[in-house]
Amino acid sequence: MTQFANPVTLPLSGYEPRHFLLSVDGPVATVTLNRPEKKNPLTFESYRELTDFFHACAKDEGVKAVVITGAGGNFSSGGDVFEIIGPLVEMDTKGLTAFTRMTGELVKAMRAAPQPIIAAVEGICAGAGAIVAMASDLRLAAPGAKVAFLFNKVGLAGCDMGACAILPRIIGQGRASELLYTGRFMSAEEGERWGFFSRLVEAAELTAEAGKLARAIGTGPTYANTMTKRMLAMEWAMSVEEAIEAEAVAQALCMTTEDFARAYRAFAAKEKPVFKGD
Repeated sequence: MTQFANPVTLPLSGYEPRHFLLSVDGPVATVTLNRPEKKNPLTFESYRELTDFFHACAKDEGVKAVVITGAGGNFSSGGDVFEIIGPLVEMDTKGLTAFTRMTGELVKAMRAAPQPIIAAVEGICAGAGAIVAMASDLRLAAPGAKVAFLFNKVGLAGCDMGACAILPRIIGQGRASELLYTGRFMSAEEGERWGFFSRLVEAAELTAEAGKLARAIGTGPTYANTMTKRMLAMEWAMSVEEAIEAEAVAQALCMTTEDFARAYRAFAAKEKPVFKGD
């Protein structure tokens, strides 16, 4: 199993990944999974490079939001059957544990990245692809999108890459249980109704709409948006009382930023604030 991929260099606007496409337009970085002939499956190398990329996001202050999507009308079919699943059958327990920890690192890196991440989901979004969408902060979908956590279809548990922790918090315990026990596909319409998708967007407009949303977030108050992402994650493990206290401290810190003062001055002048991230 490959342990290292293309070293990620900064700034991300100059980085050329080997295992996906990357474009940076102002504050928005767009990651495109790019093996359309096989519905954009993940490999050992792409897992590693995506993880390294999201770790690097924490060090690039120019990138304020990230969009992740797939080429050719599909998001991702998950782990490549022949490049990942085949080799896994031959591994010992130590190697398998190294692999499952490595895949989990991608979710950890996405959650640790300060930038909000928006998944633009079209077509098939299955297995590890569904996990990547799940681990994003926001999800938009084209009407024909289909999402499945397929792990039990290959004889594995639904507890993969944080699915049992994160998915119930998005769509509820009962609905998450149904998807994880059956491995069935959730339609885009069902996903929107259940809250997995924020909204549905026609396929021809999906990437542009995701970019528009990312730019709206990216031009907002950077420090405050990062704090929101942090608190959304941290408060899972808090009581309501602890959460209220933590938010009091977090909000007080945001009140020390120049963006907060800038917003006040703009309001007083009846102008729209232009946030600068300080």
